[in-house]
Formats: sequence, structure tokens, C-alpha cells
Amino acid sequence: MTSAVPLISDATSRHLNEILTTISRRRPSPATLHPPAPPSNNNLSPNLSSPPINLRHPLLRAVNFYRFHQSSSALTQILAKLFVSGLIFHPFAAGRALLALSSLPSSLPLAVTLFFVLPHPDAFAVNIILRSLLAAGLPAAAFNFYRRLVLPAAVAPNHFTFPLLMKIFSILNLPLEGKTTHARIAKLGFDTDLFVRNSLIHMYASLGDIFAAEKIFTFLNKHDCDTVTYNSMIDGYVKNGRTADARKVFDRMPEQDVVSWNTMIAGYVNKGDMDGAKELFWMMPERDMVSWNSMIDGYARIGEASIARELFHSMPVRNLVSWNVLLALYARLKCYRECLDMFDEMMSGRNAKPDKATYVSVLTACTNLGQLDRGKWIHSLIREGSLEPDVLLLTALLTMYAKCGAIESAKEVFDEMPERSTVSWNSMIMSYGLHGQTDKALELFLEMEKSCSKPNESTFVCVLSACSQSDSVLEGWWCFDHMIRAYNIKPKVEHVGCMVGLLGRSGLLKDTAEFVKDLTEKPMKALWGALMSSCWRHSNWEIGKFVGKKLIEMMPEDIGPYILLSNIWAAEGNWEEVDKVREMIEERGLQKRAGVSLVELDITVHTLSEDNLLGFSPKERIVYSLLREMGSLLKISWTEVNAIKESL
Repeated sequence: MTSAVPLISDATSRHLNEILTTISRRRPSPATLHPPAPPSNNNLSPNLSSPPINLRHPLLRAVNFYRFHQSSSALTQILAKLFVSGLIFHPFAAGRALLALSSLPSSLPLAVTLFFVLPHPDAFAVNIILRSLLAAGLPAAAFNFYRRLVLPAAVAPNHFTFPLLMKIFSILNLPLEGKTTHARIAKLGFDTDLFVRNSLIHMYASLGDIFAAEKIFTFLNKHDCDTVTYNSMIDGYVKNGRTADARKVFDRMPEQDVVSWNTMIAGYVNKGDMDGAKELFWMMPERDMVSWNSMIDGYARIGEASIARELFHSMPVRNLVSWNVLLALYARLKCYRECLDMFDEMMSGRNAKPDKATYVSVLTACTNLGQLDRGKWIHSLIREGSLEPDVLLLTALLTMYAKCGAIESAKEVFDEMPERSTVSWNSMIMSYGLHGQTDKALELFLEMEKSCSKPNESTFVCVLSACSQSDSVLEGWWCFDHMIRAYNIKPKVEHVGCMVGLLGRSGLLKDTAEFVKDLTEKPMKALWGALMSSCWRHSNWEIGKFVGKKLIEMMPEDIGPYILLSNIWAAEGNWEEVDKVREMIEERGLQKRAGVSLVELDITVHTLSEDNLLGFSPKERIVYSLLREMGSLLKISWTEVNAIKESL
């Protein structure tokens, strides 16, 4: 068997497809491909059954040498000499040359060309190329090679050919071709081969035709099955959500191996049955890395961070998957500090090298904690490493810079992206909106419409939010109408909320009230809250009192509407109503949550609030006092700016 071939480049893949397309149009007859008579050479001994060849011929030895030394240019030169000498047309020499060429990703097109010119290709040559194309991540090219070159050449397959074809049909989701090939297998008598039967069960299970897989498995007696047969059927049941049937087959097995145990555990994990997974896990005679990672992933899926962390620390050996599962869990549960702490622990151990999934989780934590310096450090690690960032990772970087206020760095990442997803466009539009650059946000939205990316619901939330930030009423109405008419997107609470905020901040309170008056769904509480804030901002006490009372009816346990309504009555000087609102707050035991400040110091984020002020050290109290003073100065400065604007 050949060694696994790494994924080939896009250029090599395109070259291979061009070759397959070109040479499949017209395959010359074997008569035009007669090999030249082998030259008279003392190294070649006569043989009556095939062209004479010496297994120790220098050219064959050179082929083996350069195959293991991975030299594509040298192999090309040796191949030319094999053609000139006529050795290439000997089955043994052709097989050696195909093995050598198929072991190099860049030489796969040449291997296909060599197969094409052989007058009598055999199953061995077919299997070499199919296996190499699959290992290179090119199942479509493997299918085209078989369909365009192998079938027209009427090459007789063997019991190694069909399992490769079954794998191709599974990957490409080709049920019709799979059934046709199954009929051919039965016709040629290969359906009694255990290797072929197992591949058929796996193919049907992967294609979702579990009944066909069951039919093959049911007709087998106990002596016709090996561990692979049972594992294929268990895997098929698990993939099709039939965990109970998988367990029955598992219990019937004469002897389970680690694959059997891991497949069953994965089945329980996928169903969310962690009790069943836990039972099997502790029953396992021997656990491997996959077993531990499956359990950690299972508890991570149901949000059991403490159990997942306990299992993680109980592992005898950890790999990158173990770290990534826990990092992603912390990011999903918004435990951002724990996520960064675990990343630091991972980096200090140096046993696992971060990949794209690692960085996406860590950047998510940096984004939500506002740790710009840490995010920049992650960016430098990505640049210094051998990783080629994909759209997901670049979008995570872009979002981190945007939400941390580094809009220029966000734009640099956006401009460097070779391809952009809808999320990438949304993040950049959101970035401009957050920084009050509505014109640039709208320009980017129009640019997005001209590109291949189609705006979605989130896109219009970003655009409408940008309009709301700068009180761009006309632009906001245009975007809202454009969303409905051009893209047939039904407005959701997020879109309506942006419009309420936009109209309310612009002082169009009556229009805002009319806009939300008929919205009675539960999520619309936030819209009434935004309208009430606008009433307070523009001193519209009449609408404010109406909205405040409505909010208290909708959210009796939320202290926010009570405070706003109390402030409105106080602004009117109606202290009797103020006292009534305060009595309602006391009767219902409502309390206002203390504000929280996040301060980054030496890449560590500290949380400061009035609730934990008593536990502070003297130095921490000084810092907190300074922060409060800075906040007061900022409020004074903003008041002064408004006063200047009104006087102009």
C-alpha cells in the first residue's frame, strides 16, 4: 500500500481535471500504443510470458530511490528513460512507476497520463491511482478517472477495487452509482468477499440507506462476520440515529475492540444520553484519546463545564482536540476568562500547537472582554505560524478589532481577506456603525450588494444600527423598506428595535409610538423600553408616562421601567406619583443592579463594582475612586458639548 498523500494544491487539482477531460474525449485504440521492441541489453533476460526485465535494472532501482526521496523532477526524467527503453510497458515496471508518481501530490496528473498510455492497464494500476486520489482529498477526480478512463478501457476490477469505489460513492453521495456497482459485484461473484461486503455495508449506511445495509448484514451468519463487519453496522445505526439497534449489535459481538466502544459512546453522545455514554466509558477495558475526547465533547454539548473540565484533567494524555473542545465550551458559555486561562495553560505546556479552531475560540473571548492587546498577540502568533487563515478565522480577527475599537486594523484585515463571507461583510459594517461612520457603513453595504455575497437579516440589523447611531432617519427608512421589497425579509424585533431607536432619538416620538403600538409579541418589551428612553431624552412626558405604565404591566419584575417612570414624574414635579412608584418598588422587593467596570491591567481584566468595593485593598479603592471621577468628568464634558450645540 502507498503512504498517505497530503492534500494537493489547487493548481495541481485543476491540471488533473484538465487532463481527465482532455484524454477522456478520445482514447486511442491499443493498436496505436504498441510498445517499441525492447533494445538488446545484457541486463534484460528473455521471458516467454512478458517482455524480459531484470528486477535489479538501474532504472527500476532509480524509480524506487526517487519515490522515497520525494523528487518529482527526477522521477519525470526517469519516466522518460523508461519510455525510451520500452521498460514502461512491462507490467512490473509500469506498476513501480505508478507507485512512485502517485506518492507525490504534484505528480498525480502525470500518473493519470501514464495510465492512459498503457496498452493493457490492470486492476493494480487502477487501485494505485484511486487510492492516491482519495488520499489527496480528490474523490470527484477519482470518480471521473474511473468513469472516463477505467470503464472505457474494460479493466477487470479485483476485490481491492470495489471498496475504493464504495468509499468514493459514500463521500460524493452517489446512491445510484453505488447500487449499480453492487449489482456488478454480485454478477462478478465478489459479494462473497468479506472485505467487499464490509465496504458495501459502510457505503449504504453512509448514504442513509440503512435498510440495504441491514439486508446485507442479516444474511450473514456469525462465522461470516469479523469485527469490521460489526463495527460497520454499529456505525451505520449510529449515523442514522438508531442507537438502540446499534447497542443490540454491539452486545452480540463476540469481541469488541476500541472502535466498537468509541462508536457506541459517540452514538450516546450524539443523542444527548450522557448516562449511557458514561456507563460504557467506565466499562471499557482500555480507553484511548478518542474515548476521552468523546466524553468531554458530550458534556460540553450539554453545558456541563465542571464535569468536562474534571474529565479533561483526568486524561492521561491530551491532544489538540481535547483543548479545543474545552476552549469552545468556555467561549460558548461566555466564560471568557476561563477560556483565556486555559489557553495560557495550553501554551505553557507546549504539548499542543494551536490551530484555527483554537484561535477562533480565544479571539471570541478577547472580543467580549475587550482585550485588544491580547488579540493583537494572537494575531502575531497566526502570522508567525504556518497556519493559512480561512474566512472564519479572519472574520474572528476582524470582529475582535472592530469591537475593541481598532477600526483601522479591522479594515486592514477586511482588505486582506482573499474571500469574504456574509459574516465578514456584516462585521465590517457593524464596525463602522459602532464608530459613528454611517456613510462608510452604507457605502460598504452597497459594495456588498455588488459582490457575490447576499445580505441577510443580520446585515440589515448592522446597517439599521449604523443609521440609528447617527440619527440618519431617511437612510434608515430606505434600508428598512429595501430589506422588505428587494430581499423579501420579514422585519424581526431586532430590525424594528433599530427603527424605534432611530425615530426616538430623532425626536419623532409620535411616529415611533405608532410604529410599535400594534406590536404585542413578547420580544417587543425592548422596543417599548427604547421608546421610553427616547421620551426621557426629549422630555416628552405625556408619551413617556403612557409607555412607562405599559412597560410595568409587561415587566412587573424589572426595576428599569419603575425608575424611568419615577424620573418622569419627578421632572414634572409630581412628587406624590414619585412616592407611589417607590412604594411599588419596595412592595415588590425590586433592587437595582450595581454597575460594573472592566479594567485591563497587564492582560488581566479586573471587575470593579460598588457591590465588591468593601473587599478592595486601599490601592484598589483609589483606582475605583479615580474611575468614578473620570466618569463624572466625562458626563460634565458631554453636558458642556450639548450646551454649546444649543447655543449655536
